[in-house]
Amino acid sequence: MGIRRPAVTAAAAAALIGAVTVPLTAHPASAAVGTATVREDFDGDGYQDLAVAVPAAKVGGHSWAGYIAVSYGSPTGLGRARTTVLTQDSPGVPGASGDNHGFGYALIPRDLDGDGLTDLAVATHEYRPADNVGGSVIILWGRRTGLSGQDAVRVPAPANAFVGDDITAGDFDGDGHQDLFLRDSEDFDHHDVLYGPFGRDGAPARDQRLTVYSTDNTICTTAAGDFNGDGIEDLATFYVYEDHAEGGKLWLGTRQGLSTVPRRLPSANATAVGDFDRDGYADLATRVYPNGLTDLGEDAGTVRIYYGSPDGPSTTRTKTITQETAGVPGVSEKGDQFGARLAAGDVDGDGYADLAVGDPGEAIGRVAKAGSVVLLEGGRGGLTGTGAQAFHQGTPGVPGAVEKGDLFGGSLRLLDVTGDGKADLAAGAPGEDLGRVVNGGAVWLLRGTASGATAAKAYAVNPVDLGAPAAGAEFGENLGGDNGPLLVIP
Repeated sequence: MGIRRPAVTAAAAAALIGAVTVPLTAHPASAAVGTATVREDFDGDGYQDLAVAVPAAKVGGHSWAGYIAVSYGSPTGLGRARTTVLTQDSPGVPGASGDNHGFGYALIPRDLDGDGLTDLAVATHEYRPADNVGGSVIILWGRRTGLSGQDAVRVPAPANAFVGDDITAGDFDGDGHQDLFLRDSEDFDHHDVLYGPFGRDGAPARDQRLTVYSTDNTICTTAAGDFNGDGIEDLATFYVYEDHAEGGKLWLGTRQGLSTVPRRLPSANATAVGDFDRDGYADLATRVYPNGLTDLGEDAGTVRIYYGSPDGPSTTRTKTITQETAGVPGVSEKGDQFGARLAAGDVDGDGYADLAVGDPGEAIGRVAKAGSVVLLEGGRGGLTGTGAQAFHQGTPGVPGAVEKGDLFGGSLRLLDVTGDGKADLAAGAPGEDLGRVVNGGAVWLLRGTASGATAAKAYAVNPVDLGAPAAGAEFGENLGGDNGPLLVIP
């Protein structure tokens, strides 16, 4: 199977110049690395929660309308009884389900209003003809009773604007409030930085216009983290044009907000941020474009880490890891796409961030594109292949069976949902068939332990279990806080 794009209606194409698609191109900063800090706790009970995006789902007769499923953490992990499904038809959620809305194509879990509860910013590609606005960002407010549509709002946007692309979260001025970087304007050269705290009307405290483009290219992915260790998060944006990669830019955070003069960075596709060597600087993990070309369908996959320094991500202190690296399970093969998704978190509780690497094109035995996840261990010298683990549906204890085109590892998140100080591995397989339901998709949770992740007591959930739309839904195509690039599977 392949991850599909929604069709664009003629009216929407004419009005929005072809902007209504569902690319997964944003990547918010990872949670505080090397710690058990709770930053994704929608109900304030001290356990991290998992938001699953299902933007490809058909809802209310509308193709690619999309929905989200929110599972709440507990001492025993996740459970179907603690999972809520929300659509644009849920009471209080602005708008209504519609063709190509892709509700949830990007999910930003952050405390946007500063009340101590995590909120969820949900991006959608809906077109609003009254103001000629393409896309919106809807905030679902955290509550002790969990997320719902109650008091949900759209982030205000000007008329004739394109809204939501490249949405990324971070504290870019170091004031303790979460900020959002996103496209929120009518022109193609600028993006906006919306500084928190956000009001209950969705409006930011202030905003900044940032000229992000210098040539006729587009942003393919982003990353946020405190790369220079000054206590303020920085923003990295990465670019492509047609069939080739065009490098990246680093926008340093300052007390006034993001700097307006960027520093050049190498090109990157997927990204993750974590302090893998625990030196106090956020490190940037990336997937490399092969030979600088954007055709990734047959790429075996290469991950490159740029370690943080007083000057930001270092281009001299780097580490390159493939499936040929000593200790890394598997073999680099055509189409594996090792690194198609990346996630950082401290799985074993030793204070060093670890890196989960999606390998959705990996063949398991003779089963093509079944997919796997490789977990790389952080340590004093940073990431290596030593102690690496691999998980797939053929791993004892992992529910399900190895099947062609499952794309296990097509989305990733490391979150401490059990509250034991060790990050648990959430992995999606958007191509999972559910009986006769083709491409229904599913998400697994593997517990973190002092010796790494374990398949013991592994948990799986899918839309059939939840009574949610399932046919072609690609459940788990994206996870809240992941928002990696669109999978490219031939």
